[in-house]
Amino acid sequence: MEEAFLRKMRNNLFTLKKEILRNLASESEDFRTIIEDMDPKDLADVAADDIDRKTLEALGSVELRRLQLIESALSRVENKKYGLCAKCGKKIPRERLEAIPYALMCINCKTSEERRNR
Repeated sequence: MEEAFLRKMRNNLFTLKKEILRNLASESEDFRTIIEDMDPKDLADVAADDIDRKTLEALGSVELRRLQLIESALSRVENKKYGLCAKCGKKIPRERLEAIPYALMCINCKTSEERRNR
């Protein structure tokens, strides 16, 4: 893979990583605010706060998974494995990497995995 493309993708991955970390920090602050503002006397509000808390937790877990994928992609850049499918070893198309910089698999392998997981 071209050095210029690898640099570009590495920069994109670092940018995504910063955004996710900023979002997680913000969600953590929002979560703290929800807990502090809870009024146990008002059951409707408590229920709504509980839903908000669960939403924040779910968003956090999705973001954490993306962060793991980004870290893995950055590691693959350093190990000269970036852009190779983790399943079949073939090159992941450039267009796919530009759309999803932390993609682990080529489209065929990813599609097969998703079908198996249904």
